[in-house]
Amino acid sequence: MASVFVLPFVLGALIARALRLEDLSTRISVVLFSIFASLAPFMFVMSQGHSWKSAIPLGIDLAGGTNLVYAIDSLAAEQQQKKEPGQSIPVAVIDKMVAAIAKRINPSGAEEVTVRRVGNDRIEIIIPGADPDLVEQKKRLITKLGSLEFGIVANDKDHQSTIEKAMRLSPTVNELRSGDRVIASWRDNAKDSVDQSDRQAVRQVQRTDPVTGETVDVYQYLIIHNLPEYTVTGKYLTHAAPGTDQSGGPAVNFRFNARGAALFGTLTQNNLPDTTEQFHRHLAILLDGKVYSAPRINSRISDSGTIEGNFRMEEVEELVGVLNAGALEVPLKQTPISEFTISPLLGVDVQEKGIVAILASSIIVFAFVIIYYRTAGVIAALSLVLNLLLVVGAMAFISATFTLPGLAGLVLTIGMAVDSNVLIYERMREEFARGASFRMAIQNGFDKAFAAIIDSNVTSLITAVILYLIGTDLIRGFAVSLFIGLSMSLFSVLYFGHLAFDILERKRWVKKLTMMQFIGETKIDFLKSQGWAFALSGAVILAGFAALFARGASNMDIDMSGGTMATLEFVNKQTIDDIRSRLEQAFPNGVSIERLTVGGEDQKAGTRYRIRATIDRKEMIAGINTAFADSEHAVVRVSLDDIAISQLGELKDDSARFSGGSEAKVKLNGGISAETFLAYVSDSLENNPTSSTKYSSGSSLLQVKGVTEVPKASDAPVDPKIRIPAKYSELIVQATPEVTSQDLESSLKLVQERLSTEPLLDEVNSFDTSVANETKWSAFYAVTASLIMIIVYMWFRFEKVYFGIAAVSALAHDVLVTLGAIALGAYLSKTPIGPLLMLEDFKINMNQIACLLTIVGYSLNDTIVIFDRIREIKGKNPNITYNMINLAVNQTLSRTLLTAFTTFLVVVVLYIAGGEGIHGFAFSMLIGVITGCYSTVYIANPVLLWLVNREAAAKSVPQRAGVKLGKTGVA
Repeated sequence: MASVFVLPFVLGALIARALRLEDLSTRISVVLFSIFASLAPFMFVMSQGHSWKSAIPLGIDLAGGTNLVYAIDSLAAEQQQKKEPGQSIPVAVIDKMVAAIAKRINPSGAEEVTVRRVGNDRIEIIIPGADPDLVEQKKRLITKLGSLEFGIVANDKDHQSTIEKAMRLSPTVNELRSGDRVIASWRDNAKDSVDQSDRQAVRQVQRTDPVTGETVDVYQYLIIHNLPEYTVTGKYLTHAAPGTDQSGGPAVNFRFNARGAALFGTLTQNNLPDTTEQFHRHLAILLDGKVYSAPRINSRISDSGTIEGNFRMEEVEELVGVLNAGALEVPLKQTPISEFTISPLLGVDVQEKGIVAILASSIIVFAFVIIYYRTAGVIAALSLVLNLLLVVGAMAFISATFTLPGLAGLVLTIGMAVDSNVLIYERMREEFARGASFRMAIQNGFDKAFAAIIDSNVTSLITAVILYLIGTDLIRGFAVSLFIGLSMSLFSVLYFGHLAFDILERKRWVKKLTMMQFIGETKIDFLKSQGWAFALSGAVILAGFAALFARGASNMDIDMSGGTMATLEFVNKQTIDDIRSRLEQAFPNGVSIERLTVGGEDQKAGTRYRIRATIDRKEMIAGINTAFADSEHAVVRVSLDDIAISQLGELKDDSARFSGGSEAKVKLNGGISAETFLAYVSDSLENNPTSSTKYSSGSSLLQVKGVTEVPKASDAPVDPKIRIPAKYSELIVQATPEVTSQDLESSLKLVQERLSTEPLLDEVNSFDTSVANETKWSAFYAVTASLIMIIVYMWFRFEKVYFGIAAVSALAHDVLVTLGAIALGAYLSKTPIGPLLMLEDFKINMNQIACLLTIVGYSLNDTIVIFDRIREIKGKNPNITYNMINLAVNQTLSRTLLTAFTTFLVVVVLYIAGGEGIHGFAFSMLIGVITGCYSTVYIANPVLLWLVNREAAAKSVPQRAGVKLGKTGVA
């Protein structure tokens, strides 16, 4: 703490004293404090022994992982009387479902999984770093029941002989059998202690902790098992909630369906208390084979009842979570309405390309401003470095997630931050031309540029706020980085930049600023060309709209139309034309495709492609199988090549419960994680039509161990918090004796058949039509709200509404031109010119909406600068004239072209090196920078003049027929 809050001010005072500028001590200290505060999050994680990179939380698009959104079944909620018809599902009900789902997919609480409520009827799950195949396992856990089971804890009154036999078992053997049937088993207690009252059977065994390697003590209860057909499991449970016992203490209320009520009634009836001896039997509640609670049975319980046990409220809430992990409050729809999945390999590739784009654009911008502005350019470059440091530090401090669009926002911040420096330096140039001293030029340069800088940044901040309010997680990452970047640029340019100039001037280190000047004083009549400018703009907009209408629904990406996007890899290199022709045959309703280049891929045989179509995932997989059925176009799959079944003898430690069961050694032609293979086998075992027995919880009867690990596809560093599971080409599957070897073998053959028909998908993104429609409306509201807010702000700042209307006219022009360019670029991508210009089948999606709003903010900056100069030139003159507008445009032309050029350089780097994920975004920004510069001069100003003249005409007295309008405004 002292290094952040004390050291900067001590150093600031020392530096000011050394410079003999004691009055600048506070300003120097504030700058140092901002630097130290920005570095603090990184220094903290390094002091904990972690890499500085772990201070930067990465979004799933940069680290790999999945974002899932599930819809709650509203009809089922009404049938279960969880909500009234026509009303929303109560927040309390959704919150309980969130807790239950979190318990299912993250029972230990150690994984960085986010489960949260979205809106009135949806639940979002974010799983960072997970491979797509592991995600499938999590999806099954989300919508399926857990392995919840109820049993009776053995006691020496009813089960003395059974306990004696079980006590003679080796500590590595957990099951007591009578023939083929398990009559009792030792089950681990989920807590560190056990309740040994009422003469319950408990034992203590020693285990080796798989993480630390230390020997630990584990307590076990002996559980008496019913026949399988009479076993009470979680599939019968419909609800559990906190309640109170007869004395008013915390307890657990629960409810079964009809079948569960009958079974549970029998179980509890047979184990009522013995009133003569005041003896109570205990009910064991097991989740995934472990005992989570063992309360007393006080009375017969059928369809609903109360679990009492002198609980604390925290214990009740935990037990409710355990019970509800086996049954959700209200069912979820089985298929997620939105899914975004990307493998860690592609995520690392995106990271690398984003970092390259940031570094390259930074170097280019630094070099340009230093060459063009010399000494002032060095200060500008230092301001940009400070700006980047402050942005990254602030995002790390608030744990804001870095996403791919967020990296784009960071890159754009570099280009847009130059704008403020250019405004100040061009003002300084004007002051020097008037003969001002160095000190006065600095002061006036900052003072006169201040209003334009504030106005342009505030309007851009408005769009960032709107983006945050309506955007997805990824778009919010962009909005946050843009908002923080713009805010920090004000500090770095206005505060630090001014301080640096003051030190240079007062120490006499620099007595005169020399700058290059590509554009001198101009006297161009820009308004004279408004006729052909409107004609040109009209033609471009009409051409773009013709392309948009001709393209129809193909303009929209899946987040706006519904559908699925998948990334797959081919065994052999393929040409995009060949792939496209085959996919168009398999998907007659339309498909789009783009080539992906992953780092190091040129040294591999496979080639990756991203496919989009307005169909669901199952149809996508079926179409891929149809299109690429031949060996020449083989898609990378993981196939199960060999299965060898054998019987197990006596096992020890954690595998003891599999003693006497079956074992299968399997070999694959690729890699798959043990968790995913367990999910596949478990699912097949439960749904195997040829099984001799119906298995309700395959995952509790199986375990999978990896044997031969497949080398990781990339050695690039990733966030150490993110777990990337190891993948194996050889695995061992072990089954408990309850599973026959024949059932295990037939289930593995079902897995073999499934893998042969499923291509490996590195990336999956799917949207339900209802979500797509909401996204479209959100985009419409965002753009509309931005334009309205800009009109209101401009009205407030310039005191006339026509300034806002003129600015929005230019912004609407930019939006329409960019939308048309997206459609035209998609058409040209299929022509020989497409590869030359790196064009693709661009789509309108939320990233593009974020880009359009960024263009709005960027273009508005230019317009505000000119309007601010018009206001300055006008002074107290009540009229705005033709000549005033032309003069303002000429006086700010150098600044307009310079900022457009520097931003253009940044966006070109983003377009070339930023990677496929933001390629469409960068293309639209390129168009936006060009059209924004053009519309500022040739659209906004003529519209402003037209509105001014209309207002003047409306105010004229009708009898004054001699009044006419000319080039000089009101005559």
